[in-house]
Amino acid sequence: MLSALLLLAVCAAQAAGLRHFDVPAGADGPAIRGVAWHPCAEPPHEIDARGGRSFFGVNDCPIVGDKLPLIVISHGRRGWLGGHHDTAAALADAGFIVLTVNHPTDTGSDTSGTDSLAVLVERPADIKRAIDYALGSWPDAARIDAGRIGLYGFSWGGYTALAAIGGVPDLRKGLPNCQTSSLRACKELEAGDKPSGPVVHDPRIKAAVIVDPYPVFVFPTENLKGVTIPIQLWSSDPAQNADGLSGCCAADVKDRLPSKPDYHFVADAKHFSFLTTCTSTEAKEIARICTDAPGFDRVAFHQRFHAAAIAFFRTHLGEGGTR
Repeated sequence: MLSALLLLAVCAAQAAGLRHFDVPAGADGPAIRGVAWHPCAEPPHEIDARGGRSFFGVNDCPIVGDKLPLIVISHGRRGWLGGHHDTAAALADAGFIVLTVNHPTDTGSDTSGTDSLAVLVERPADIKRAIDYALGSWPDAARIDAGRIGLYGFSWGGYTALAAIGGVPDLRKGLPNCQTSSLRACKELEAGDKPSGPVVHDPRIKAAVIVDPYPVFVFPTENLKGVTIPIQLWSSDPAQNADGLSGCCAADVKDRLPSKPDYHFVADAKHFSFLTTCTSTEAKEIARICTDAPGFDRVAFHQRFHAAAIAFFRTHLGEGGTR
């Protein structure tokens, strides 16, 4: 019986299907490039994602299931929509539709807004726009259960998640941590610049997995009182980030949240250990991102990490949809 159940599970969803999409430019922001990952009944294969990068899945595979929960992934500073592709694939294979997006002006190919005051406002708006598109204009919008939406955020994507789910960043001149910070947004605030508008929250998001959020100092405790949904919070190890890496770690925000998060401290993990395992080409070209602490097994860790994230989202968003 167990073998039969396992076979049925494999037959139902063997891999992540991939569908590329673009959120159109509009009055609320520029075009957003993205990839939708979803349950698929075909065996995965290696897909050239260009630049020495590879995905494993099936392009344009028919979606398995209906009324599926949705997860949106927000990448880190100067990241890209494929930076967490193994996490996206694991979630999709577990029965979720997953959107990975490029945050305009803060990607590896466009850094014009990186660390800026503008991007602190634009990033949460990107999440809302991506969800609006997925539930509205996306050709497979009917496959999504609009009442079951989650968010995953890493580093600056962790900031993005906290802002999107109700955190109110303190963006004014005179922030204590800005006095000594080299952050571009701090310099703009000290120069008297003001945000282009309010930070957008999205109450449709019901649960969030957040990793090493930064810059967390813009969220004093009282400004996180609006964060009321369940959070799974992950932290890399400060002992492995002694180079002053801006994204480490999560312990600083753990006690500021109004409700106790499902907190995970990962001993010996570097900040970038949460990114997908690198190809041989990436390992040569971006060694800083691809190199883990001696003895740290990124592949094995990601298996545990994905299992915990899937269990968390299933607890708070429910199992996959009908098939």
